[in-house]
Amino acid sequence: MSVREMDIKADPSCTTNSLSNYLWSDPPDENKWADCVHCGMCLESCPTYEHTGQEQHSPRGRVHLIKSVAEGKLKVNEMFADPVFQCLDCRACTTACPADVDVGGLIEEARGQVRQAMPLTGWKGTVSKAILEGLFPHPNRLDSLGGLLKFYQKSGLQKAVRKTGLINIMPKHLVEMESIMPEIKESVRKKYKNENVIKAKGESKHEVSFLTGCVMDVMFGDINEATINVLTRNGNDVKIPKNQTCCGALHVHAGDRETGRKLAKQNIEAFQDSEKIIVNAAGCGCMLKEYPELFREEPEWHEKAEEFSKKVEDISKYLYDTGYEKPKAEINKRITYHDACHLAHGQGIRQEPRDLLLNIPGVEMVHMPNSDRCCGSAGVYNITNPEMAGAVLESKMENVPDDVEMISMGNPGCMLQMAIGVQKYGRNQQVVHTVQLLDWAYQKEDEGKEGK
Repeated sequence: MSVREMDIKADPSCTTNSLSNYLWSDPPDENKWADCVHCGMCLESCPTYEHTGQEQHSPRGRVHLIKSVAEGKLKVNEMFADPVFQCLDCRACTTACPADVDVGGLIEEARGQVRQAMPLTGWKGTVSKAILEGLFPHPNRLDSLGGLLKFYQKSGLQKAVRKTGLINIMPKHLVEMESIMPEIKESVRKKYKNENVIKAKGESKHEVSFLTGCVMDVMFGDINEATINVLTRNGNDVKIPKNQTCCGALHVHAGDRETGRKLAKQNIEAFQDSEKIIVNAAGCGCMLKEYPELFREEPEWHEKAEEFSKKVEDISKYLYDTGYEKPKAEINKRITYHDACHLAHGQGIRQEPRDLLLNIPGVEMVHMPNSDRCCGSAGVYNITNPEMAGAVLESKMENVPDDVEMISMGNPGCMLQMAIGVQKYGRNQQVVHTVQLLDWAYQKEDEGKEGK
């Protein structure tokens, strides 16, 4: 569709000014770009600008485009959509910005306008609808997917598909993802479906609720199990609310803010009796904390979302703030740490996970240059934008020290992307979640006691 063919039908509920070409409700918030003076301090922080050198693919350029549409100087069309959707939404620019301009928030709001004005059609629309609406909002369907993946791995089908070369009918980036798919374990949602509370080991000090997540519970059930082990080890009774659902991050990143709101409402209600909500996936935690942004035009739900967001805490920060048992067993490994974008830039959590690692006896921490540089995962960016994601990953792997045995991080998307990097560039590091290492140290300590 060309620029001339772009004819957007106005939404009567829209509250934008008469000049604006944002013709739908929930447009980009003017307050978010008001402090941007286009100084360029953000440029070096942006992975897409680093690889393209093009102004429209820089944070400053994107803010200018978003503002220009609001002023009626540009239309919502392909020329606008491309730089908006090429953004990784990594938030590094906001960290670099002297005025704290929320570029990530603007990008997500702009994507919402693009997808209302220019819905995906054809096979892209079908696949997007099937995944974002037909799969992620439905825990039972996710459990079924996990079962199918487990069968694929255990039945010998995976070996056959790889050996015969049948796997190569898929696009290269999907072949890479299949090659590093972790062993599928039982999801904690299924394992503890008949338990209201998983009791603390020893004295009960706190009660927390746990967001199991979508990708995390299907692909990394063992990490969710490790999280529960660590929480109960440190005096926490753990609740897993039955009617929780997907956090909605992937939907909001894709411009489907309406589904994002539906999922947010379900989670707000599911966790309404919780005092603290623990998350072990950086992207999910950031999304939960940003729920109020989805309800700028719904005062009642905005207030509920504000209360909800105050309860959300990443597992590393929660342990750091409440105090945790320092393990006594040694994990003799050289480890480097990757800052997941939505943990470091989105939530401002940097030292807490490092503290968990540094307090494990035997761990030798090795500094990673540019540790908070995006790895290229960015939700499903490595699927929708494989070429740019690959370039960003290559830059990331150049900063991973050669002489480490493990790369630790706190986000499932990063784990999958970094595992691709390790394989693609002939490395031999093990990619791990920070909480896993703490759990392994506890287990080793307990095994040592039993052996005496």
